[in-house]
Amino acid sequence: MGEKFNRKIVLWCLWALIVPAGLVIVYRFFPPSVADPWNLMAYILFFILMSLMPMNINGASTFLVQWVTVALFLKYGLFIEMLVSQLSMLIVLYRIRTNEEQSVRIPFNSLMFFFVSLIAGLAFIGAGGQIGTLEMSHVILYGLIFQVLSVLINQIIYHLYDYTTGGRSKFFSVDAIWDFALMFVIFPFAVALYLFESHIGIPALVLLGVPFFIMAAVMKKFTSSEQVNIDLKRAGDIGHQLADRLEANEVLDQFVVEVAKMFKVEYAYIVDYRDGQQQMLRLYENNQLQPREIESLPYNRGVAGHVIVTNDSFIFDEKSQWADYVTGNLPEDTQSLMATPIARNNKTEGVLILASKKKYAFAKHQLQILEILSTYFAVSVEKAGYMQKVIAKSERCGLTKLYNYRYLDESLESCIKEMNEGRLEQLSLVMMDIDHFKSINDRYGHQSGNDILVQLADILREEFGDEGTIARYGGEEFVILLPNYSKDVAVLLAENLRKRIEKHDFVIENDLGEDRSQQIVHITLSIGVSTAPDDSDEGMSLIRNADRALYIGAKQAGRNKVAAYVK
Repeated sequence: MGEKFNRKIVLWCLWALIVPAGLVIVYRFFPPSVADPWNLMAYILFFILMSLMPMNINGASTFLVQWVTVALFLKYGLFIEMLVSQLSMLIVLYRIRTNEEQSVRIPFNSLMFFFVSLIAGLAFIGAGGQIGTLEMSHVILYGLIFQVLSVLINQIIYHLYDYTTGGRSKFFSVDAIWDFALMFVIFPFAVALYLFESHIGIPALVLLGVPFFIMAAVMKKFTSSEQVNIDLKRAGDIGHQLADRLEANEVLDQFVVEVAKMFKVEYAYIVDYRDGQQQMLRLYENNQLQPREIESLPYNRGVAGHVIVTNDSFIFDEKSQWADYVTGNLPEDTQSLMATPIARNNKTEGVLILASKKKYAFAKHQLQILEILSTYFAVSVEKAGYMQKVIAKSERCGLTKLYNYRYLDESLESCIKEMNEGRLEQLSLVMMDIDHFKSINDRYGHQSGNDILVQLADILREEFGDEGTIARYGGEEFVILLPNYSKDVAVLLAENLRKRIEKHDFVIENDLGEDRSQQIVHITLSIGVSTAPDDSDEGMSLIRNADRALYIGAKQAGRNKVAAYVK
């Protein structure tokens, strides 16, 4: 903030010292000769109309006023051209919206236009050029000197300013190449306008201006339609990418990143809406996903709340338009906003917000594209949810919600592969079995046995949830994979678990009793441990070794014990 303020002060001080005094000096040494003020007024009016009608070239608005300013210079001289260039600067700044403040842009651009006109004009005069001449060779040669230097000096000043303010733009960038290319295209029109107007007067402006305005309108319409088609194709590509994602979190991450890139915004947010509250699901700021935690908000607060309440999409072109909805969660430098509801089955379930540092960053058709994308997103999230349920059913035990044998087998093979490739040093496998489980079922009923299995699964998740893979191996048997755990550590963990289970109160309902009352029962575990590569470097052998340790070292030794496999 301080650096920008200092730059503003320096620019305005330089402007005050240079531009007003410079114009006075230029007027004194190069006074204009205006034979017909009405012709000059017609030129200026024509120039203003030109400045108000940009043409879209290479994806950016381009103001082709050079052919008018060159014609003005050739007819009226340096002072008039400088005044009209200053007017051009103000109109262009009004039409082009950027994230930089006008209080910085105005003095800089005024100084730049001043020096461009002054250096190019002095070069024209110094080379022998004459104002008002109609000699073709003279007009083309010296006029071209003025035109080339105007574009070149403009590029040099802008490049130096960008470099001093921390930018790293290339001097021969794509935009610079376009400027030089357009210069050679426009220059013949400038010469034609000057010569034509000198012979027939004001009608020349009409004869040359009307076709140009029509061409500009047609090109604007064409480029707008072309951009819509490009955006629609890009939206379709994003939709296909989302359809390939099988997890909801992957869909969220992919969607927010791709949409931010498509619309070239610095900030993108996905807000979840449920139970009367807003919850931030994803934050994408400055080209990366952010883990920043944001507290829940009431459903009607902020920009997202406005979208939820109205169930409508919005574009805000600058901060003053959405200032009433500020919650403090958007970055301070945010200007433009585009927001749309995310609906499923005609019910709003969230909000997508895109934010830019630039004013007037979004076009109306982009809001329609965003609405299409939000539909793709909602469908993809729903599909991913269904897929996750299907996968969970195929990978997990329906009773305990632990992984099943199929998933355990795949995980075990994957760990063995990692170990053989050197990415995993060792792998311990803990197998456990509930002692006398059949007698529990016989005494209390199978549902009571299931209750014990569910409660045991919860304890295993508490003990090992972040350490390894827990699976129900079958019946009352459970297996835990512990990557990078030695046998001694695995045995120690198993012993701690055995002690906890031995003391734990399992609550069941006695299905076979007359009153079906709740009861406390106690169980014990017999546990076997084997480790790779010490005991084996094959997955099935590792399971057999742990099973052998369980039955021989624990069950046959009296149960409620932990035994490690011994070769």
